[in-house]
Amino acid sequence: MSEKPKIIAYLKPTCGWSRGVRAVLNKYDLPFEDRDIINDPEQRAEMIEKSGQMLSPCVQVGDRMLADVSGEEVEAWLLANQVVTPNDRVPEAPIDQPCPNEMPQAAGIGFRPRG
Repeated sequence: MSEKPKIIAYLKPTCGWSRGVRAVLNKYDLPFEDRDIINDPEQRAEMIEKSGQMLSPCVQVGDRMLADVSGEEVEAWLLANQVVTPNDRVPEAPIDQPCPNEMPQAAGIGFRPRG
């Protein structure tokens, strides 16, 4: 492998998908710029302009934009494009988990107690 490409990750501070992307990049010791798209509107606007859509996370690897990806998808792309080689390190967070507000919720039946 040659020199590692510049990586810019457009992420949310606490989102499960974003934590998964960070975990993959850290697993392979890849330096990256962590751009906060929630607290910095300019970073969000840049992500939308570069990716052509509004969903996150987005990861720019060199001149390639990976839009609306999970950590699992980022890892697969990095391996397929020989940016990294496989290793046995365990990621520091799940790489395939959504943000808490995107998790399915138990449906309530809607009965109220009599009283």
